[in-house]
Amino acid sequence: MTAKNLFSITGFLLASFAAGAIGSQFMPGEWFAALNKPSWNPPGWIFGPVWTLLYTMMGVAAWRVWRKAGFRGGSVALGMFALQLVLNAAWSWLFFGLHRMDLALFEIIVLWGAILATAVAFRRIDRPAAWLLVPYLVWVAFAAVLNGAFWRLNAG
Repeated sequence: MTAKNLFSITGFLLASFAAGAIGSQFMPGEWFAALNKPSWNPPGWIFGPVWTLLYTMMGVAAWRVWRKAGFRGGSVALGMFALQLVLNAAWSWLFFGLHRMDLALFEIIVLWGAILATAVAFRRIDRPAAWLLVPYLVWVAFAAVLNGAFWRLNAG
């Protein structure tokens, strides 16, 4: 790997993990511990490893698109990637920070659409990059259903 590629993949990985770092400023805490949870709620320890893998795959996917198309040729795809990173970070603020499960549910549905649009845009440039986003798409779909269950169990 050339120095340019090493530097650029590091940048894309840092961008991906930055979304996670921003989101991690809003931790579950006592409010979340007191919520009614569905029986299929995953254990807390699973989220760190899953998100580490997902952020890594996201960064590699964006890097692959950039490597093939550059910022000019990949502007739409990489712009979509940046948008979904912002939405990714915003969900934790809405859910854990503001305790707004309703707004978080709406936002996570928008996030899922943004991830899908990013994957479609990536596919036009690099198919493996699009496939790298599929686990993220599945995890966010699961998280949206889980978010809905929390809202339903705790509304009112």
